[in-house]
Amino acid sequence: MTRRVVVTRMAGISPLGNDWPSVEKKLREKTNAVRVMSEWTDISGLNTHLGAPAVPFMLPDTVYTRKRTRSMGRVALMACRASELALADAGLLNDPVLQSGRVGVAYGSSIGEPAAVMNFTNMLTTRSINGLTANSYLRMMAHTTPVNIAVFFGLTGRVLTTSSACTSGSQGIGYAYEAIKYNHADIMIAGGAEQLCASEAAVFDTLFATSTYNDAPKKTPRPYDRDRDGLVVGEGAGTLILEEREHALARGATIYAELAGFGTNCDGAHVTQPKSSTMAATLYLALADAEIPPDAIGYVNGHGTATELGDIAESHATHKVFGSRMLISSLKSYMGHTLGAAGALEAWLTIEMMRRSWFAPTLNLENIDSRCANLDYIVGNGRLLSCEYVMSNNFAFGGINTALIFKR
Repeated sequence: MTRRVVVTRMAGISPLGNDWPSVEKKLREKTNAVRVMSEWTDISGLNTHLGAPAVPFMLPDTVYTRKRTRSMGRVALMACRASELALADAGLLNDPVLQSGRVGVAYGSSIGEPAAVMNFTNMLTTRSINGLTANSYLRMMAHTTPVNIAVFFGLTGRVLTTSSACTSGSQGIGYAYEAIKYNHADIMIAGGAEQLCASEAAVFDTLFATSTYNDAPKKTPRPYDRDRDGLVVGEGAGTLILEEREHALARGATIYAELAGFGTNCDGAHVTQPKSSTMAATLYLALADAEIPPDAIGYVNGHGTATELGDIAESHATHKVFGSRMLISSLKSYMGHTLGAAGALEAWLTIEMMRRSWFAPTLNLENIDSRCANLDYIVGNGRLLSCEYVMSNNFAFGGINTALIFKR
C-alpha cells in the first residue's frame, strides 16, 4: 500500500528574495534580478557578462559556527540555511524525530564549491598541494549539499544525492516523495542549490547558449520569445519539507500542498539536444503516478530556459500532452537559470502561486517564436485561475527529464 505525501513547509534563498512576500512583490512588479557581473568582464572569450546572484542571507553566528561550517562552501551554506528555515517553520527544528532514522534528505547541485575545484586543479598545474585542506574535497564533492544537511541537523535516515544539473532540485523532491510513498521515511528534506560562478556561465557560453544582452540585462532572458538569445545563470537554494500525510495531520502540521505525482526518464539520445517525445513521456509518467487525466492540470510551470532547442522541444512536449489550452510561464525570466536549485525554487513558487490562484507571466515575452507550439503563454499582469492541480517541469543535460504534480 502506498502512502500520500504532503508539503508541510517551503523555504528558499533566491535572486528575488528569501521569503514569499519578497518574491511575490518582485513577481507582481514584473522585475527580474539579472545584472551585469562586473567581476566577469575581464575573462577573455566569455561572451556573457550576465548573472542573477541570490540576495544576501543571514547566517546566525551562534548556529553557523566555524566548526559546523568548515566543510561547507557557499552552495552548502545556502542549502543548510534554506533547510533550517523550512524545518523551523514546519515546527521540526530540534525535534527528536530528526534522529529517529525515519527522516532523510534528498538534495543536489550541479557541482560543489567552484573554489574547491580550483584548488585541486591548481595542484595538478603547479605540482603542489598548497591551498588544499582537509575540507577541500568535502566542499567540492557532488554530494556536498545533502551530506552537510544530514550532519548539520543530525539526520540518521537515508541520504539521496541528486547531482543532475538542471533537474537536481526536482529529482531531489521526486526521490524524497518516493521514499515516503513507499514507506522508507516519514519526513524528507528535499531540494537543490547552486552557487553562481563564471565557470558555470562558461559551460553554456561554449555551447553558444548564453544571453549576451550585456547592455540591457533587464531585457533578458526571454523564454519562448522570437528574439531570445540564450539563458542567464542564477543561484540560490530551495527546500521543501515532505511528510507522510497521516504523520503530518497527527502532529497538527500545516499542509501547503500534496505532492501527487512524479515522473522522470532519459532521452537516451544526445547529451545536450533535448528530445520532445521523451519529455512528453515524462509528463505522462507523472500523470499516471498521480492517477489523473491531463485535463486535471490547470497550469504548467515550464522549464523555459530561453534557449532555442530547449524552448521549442519543451513547448511541443507540453502541447502533445495538454493541447493548446494549457497555461504556461517560465520563472527563469525573473531569476535566471539557477541550475541545481531551479527545480526546488520553481516548485516552491508554483505551490505559492497555486495557493493564491494567481500565476506570474513570463517576462520579456513579446513575440512568441512561431516554432514553439501553440500554448496559452501567460504575459501581461499574470493570470487569475483557481485550479486543483499544477505541474512543474525541468529538463537537464544528459536528456534527464522530470515532472512534479502538486495538488491544492
